[in-house]
Order: sequence, then C-alpha cells, then structure tokens
Amino acid sequence: AICYCLGITAVDPARFDLLFERFVSRGRKEPPDIDVDFEHERREEVIQYVYRKYGRERAALAATVITYRARSALRDIGKVFGLGEDALAALSRATRLRREEPFSPSSLREAGLDPRDRRVALTLRLARELAGFPRHLSQHPGGFVITRRPLHALCPIANAAMEDRTVLEWDKDDLDALGILKIDVLGLGMLGCIRKSFGLIHENYGRKLCLASLPQEDPAVYDMLCEADAIGVFQVESRAQMAMLPRLRPREFYDLVIEVAIVRPGPIQGDMVHPYLRRRSGEEKVSFPSEELRKVLGKTLGVPIFQEQAMRIAIVAAGFTADEADGLRRAMAAWRRHGSLEKFRSRFIGGMTERGYRQDFAERCFRQIEGFSDYGFPESHAASFAHLVYASAWLKHHYPAVFACALLNSQPMGFYRPAQIIRDAREHGVEIRAVDVNRSNWDSMLEPANDGSTALRIGLREIRGMAREDATRIARARGNGYRSPSGLQRRAGLPRATLERLAEADAFASMDLTRREALWAVALLPPKPAGGLAADLDVMAEEAEEPARLPLPEPGEEVAADYASTGFSLRPHPLALLREDPRTTGYFTGAARATDLARLPNGAPVRLAGLVIVRQRPATARGVMFLTLEDETGSANAIVWPDILDAYRRAAVASRLLSIRGRLQRQGKVIHVIAKRLDDLSRLLDGLSAPGARSGIPTMAREFR
Repeated sequence: AICYCLGITAVDPARFDLLFERFVSRGRKEPPDIDVDFEHERREEVIQYVYRKYGRERAALAATVITYRARSALRDIGKVFGLGEDALAALSRATRLRREEPFSPSSLREAGLDPRDRRVALTLRLARELAGFPRHLSQHPGGFVITRRPLHALCPIANAAMEDRTVLEWDKDDLDALGILKIDVLGLGMLGCIRKSFGLIHENYGRKLCLASLPQEDPAVYDMLCEADAIGVFQVESRAQMAMLPRLRPREFYDLVIEVAIVRPGPIQGDMVHPYLRRRSGEEKVSFPSEELRKVLGKTLGVPIFQEQAMRIAIVAAGFTADEADGLRRAMAAWRRHGSLEKFRSRFIGGMTERGYRQDFAERCFRQIEGFSDYGFPESHAASFAHLVYASAWLKHHYPAVFACALLNSQPMGFYRPAQIIRDAREHGVEIRAVDVNRSNWDSMLEPANDGSTALRIGLREIRGMAREDATRIARARGNGYRSPSGLQRRAGLPRATLERLAEADAFASMDLTRREALWAVALLPPKPAGGLAADLDVMAEEAEEPARLPLPEPGEEVAADYASTGFSLRPHPLALLREDPRTTGYFTGAARATDLARLPNGAPVRLAGLVIVRQRPATARGVMFLTLEDETGSANAIVWPDILDAYRRAAVASRLLSIRGRLQRQGKVIHVIAKRLDDLSRLLDGLSAPGARSGIPTMAREFR
C-alpha cells in the first residue's frame, strides 16, 4: 500500500485484494521484507544515494557467503594434488557434461582422464565433500543494511572490491536472526529497456509514453502472446513460458498475472498447472468445497497458485491465525534448508478435517503448500511483473524496431542473444543495417528506411572486443565521414588492434572496402597513430592511394567471419549454405526445416537440424533437457529425456550444430520433437570458411609492409 501511494508500484492492493499479512504482521516482530527493482544501469545511483543520505557509518551492503560448487571444488582440490591445467579443464568439462555423481570410469575416459590415477580419484572424492562448504565472503547483490546506531558498534565494515562501496561482514541469515532492517536494492534490465524504448519513440515518432499512459487491454497484444510470439518479452520469453502461452491463451491483464506465476517450481511441483489448464479450457468442472474457499480461490478457478492463497487457505479452512499463517509462509521459504514445514502438517490437516473438509482434500492442499517451498510466487510480485509483461509486449507489437533496438542496448539480459533478437526483428519486418564506422555509434539506433518506416542500425557495441571509449572516439571525430582506415586511425586516434576488429566485422563497407581489402589496408598501418606534419602528409598520400583489390571471399567465409566478430550475420543463415553445399548437403537429406513441423501430424517420425541457441535443464524437470534449434526458416524445440541424454550427452551439451531424430509431439499449437538420437554436426560449421581466409591476409600484408 505504501509503495502504491509513493508511485513505486502500479499494483493497487485493494483492486487485487492482496493479503496484508504476507508483508507485515504483529507476530513477525521484525521489519517488513522490502525489495525494490530499479533500472539495472542506474542502480548504482540509488546505492550511492543511500550512502549519502544515511552515511556510511549507518548504511552498508550486506555480505553473502559463497559456497563451493562442483566445478570450483574440483578446481581448487585438483590444484592441491598438483593436477595440470589440462586435467583441471577436462574435469571442468566433464562436470558440465555430467551432473550426476560419482563420475563413472567411462565418463572420465571420455573426458581424457585416467580413472586409475589416484590423484584424480582423490580429487573427485574430496570435491564431493567440499561441495556446499563456504569458499569466501562476497557482497549481497543489493541488500542494504540501515541502522539507527553506528554500524561499527555491531560488526566490522569492509571496503568492497567495487569502488565507493562498503560491506557489513554479516550475511542475510545473521541479519534476520538479529532483526536488522535490510532493503534489497535490485536491478532489472527490462525497466531500462522499457525506458529506452519510450525515449526512442519520443525521439523518432514524437509520442510521449510512460508505463501509466500505455493503452490498456489491447486485443492485438494478447493475440501476439497467444501465438507465443514473445522473444524479448519480459518473463514470458523462456521456452517453458512460450509453451504455456498458447495453452493458457491470455486475454486480459489478470491472465498475465497467472502466466507469470504458474510456470514456477512451486505450482509445477504442487501439481497445480494441469488442473488449472483443464478448468480454464472447460475440460474439468470448476468446483469449491466451501464458500470460504470460493472467495480465496475464485480468481484462479479453485487451484492455489500464489503464496497468499496458501496463507488464506490456512486461515479460513484450517483455523490458523494471521500470525500463524505468516509462520507457515516462513516455513515454506525455509523448508528445503531446515525441514521446518513438517511441524505444520498435523495442525493444518487436523484443522481442515475439524471444519468438515475431507481428509484427502486436506492432504492434497498441504502437498500443494509443500510445492510452494520450491519457489512459489506472491500475487503482488506477479502483478507487478505482469505490468512489465504487458508493456514489453505492447512495445514489441506496435514498435518492433524500437523494442529490438532497446533490447540490444540493454544487453546482457533475458534468454536470447543479439543474434536471435535481430532475427526476430527481421521476421517482424524491421530492416536491419550492418555496423559501419561512418554510420554506427556505440549503441544501436534507428534510421529512416527507404519505404518510410524505421530501420535499425547495429551499434559498435556488438563487435567483440570493442571498447566503448574507442567507439566514442569514432563518433566524436567522424564529422562528414571517414574516407579510409588510415584517416580513421589518425582522426580518432585508434590503435591498429581496434581497426582490425572493425575490419573483421566488415565495418568499412561505406568506404567501398570489402572485409579482405579492409584487413589488408589496416595491416599496413602503424600499431599506433603517428603524430606531426609528416604523419599528416603520409595519411594524405594513403587516402589518395587506390586500395588493393582482392578476390571476393566465398559466401560461407563471410558468414563465418560475421559470427566470429559479432556473433550473428545479416547474410544467409549457415544452414541454408550447408544445405546447398555439395560437400555437406548429404548430412541434411530428409531433414525437416523448422517451419515444416507445423504441417506434420502428431507422432510423425522427424529429423531436424539446426544451431543450438538455448539449452535448459531446470531442477524441476527431473533430468530432462530442453533444446531450441534454429535454422534458416525459424526455431524449433526439442525434449531430451534422461536416458537419451545419457547416451548422447556430449552432443546434447557441447554441440553448436545438432541433428535430432525423434517423433513429433503436438498439443494444440505447442510442438516439440521428442529426441531419440542426437548427432553433433559442429564440424560442418568449420568448413564454411576456407583455412586462413581471415588470418592469412593480415599476415601477408604485415610481411609485405
């Protein structure tokens, strides 16, 4: 309520009938739990404001204890036993390939290790013992401690590694035990992305927008979400959420609230997802065992989805007081660590049966509460996030160029890399223009397109290894444009290494230079820009000189070079080139394209090949791996069951280009390939570029120089 009155949240607690005791109760005898999300890029402003307002003697970031995990434990123990870097790297790879312990002799041999080596055996055994043990003290992501008395009277204060930050040497559990106020100042990338989108709309379209002024309940936005067209959209862009959207089919704001909360470990483990979907689709009758529970569960069709609902059930159906219900909430949060939820079982089930509810129904309700211990979502948080879901979906639908530009300028964030964001924007009709030293700034930006729409110019930030300071120099010294790499070096004061990165990214096209020609020209330049009159005369001579005209590279070389320098290509997709190449086309004979899957019947045998763009193995999936493959027509999802994952683990985890044989599974508009066989075709990608195509030219030019 306070946050709503202050304008920090747009969620009206009266409209959503939120449970007050979820946040504050007499029985808690502690400060309320306060989490506030700010724009990720501006969070440091807020942190420094808190330091200035309360003083460093009364405000500090909390600490957090970093514990050993599998890889860090293996690496540190391996160093103790004198294992070399190669052996440690092999152990690390094996850990990534195999989550289960202990390692089998065959898996160790597969990683290039000798299972009979005593040092390897000791490393594995002791690393398992060390897992979970404290490794070092670090700073909390944003937990601020604010006290009335000076902090040094309570605990030592340390300077953090980050400049202008001080840290209290206690972690979250210590603070909770002492009842010390902690406010989480958190960063959210989507807030910055939405703010940048509004700025671009105002700058390019003259329209002022904010979260409060967005047109509400736009049917076209919900139509887009029902089609799972959600790449980049906040909270619903994961593979699981995109599979849920066509099934849940959101048509109003509260549907988004449920969408945000239902794809979480809590509802999944508590078996709440399928009953809700069946009731929503009319396959199952919506019923309530009492009028009291109708009031609690009416909005979610009789299925508890939110933490607050679990607390209300305890109050109205089991006779808990508000303070006892808050104790239940705290036990849910800590059950996996301390097992403290079990003490409420008899009280909860007994209270429900005494009030006339059936034993099996009471036990099912408690099992659902146990599910919330695996991270159930509060309704208040889901409602806040749903506002950002709608806002980002509205921007994506109505201003796809703006939204893609803002996403690129807010990286890293979300599930998808710039390559997938750019591809999705092109599929929505956005013209994408390549990075160029005479057109691009550090950030991507919008330019007028030839057809009167808006084009997206890729920013220099997408070039791997490019420094922001160098990009700023390029933009500041650009003037009427650069005519040659030598002129760019002289005017912007760039080292040759930076110019090579630009040439490798094919950023000299506006100078009428191909990638090869630009690499040749850059290799002839001095390592650092020269100064003085002689340098100016040399530059003038070089600018008047005709550039070397070199043979054009093969299309595959260009695509491979694009991926190497920026991680994406605006040229033909690698799969399109490999299918047409006589040397590799046989590997794809009979393989369906991603768009072909929509025309195949359920259960049809299918073979699919594509670049692996997403791998997910959620803890709640019981060892199942979910893959997303991309080809020249789109993307497709595959499910790899644990036995198949064991049989083809290296291909599943380490491949860049993957072939999958299996059967099609269709549920409405949701389509998956159930994998039966996996083949790693990554080696085919290496054949796209001729040997030495990118490295040979600079080397020859340096020798010539």
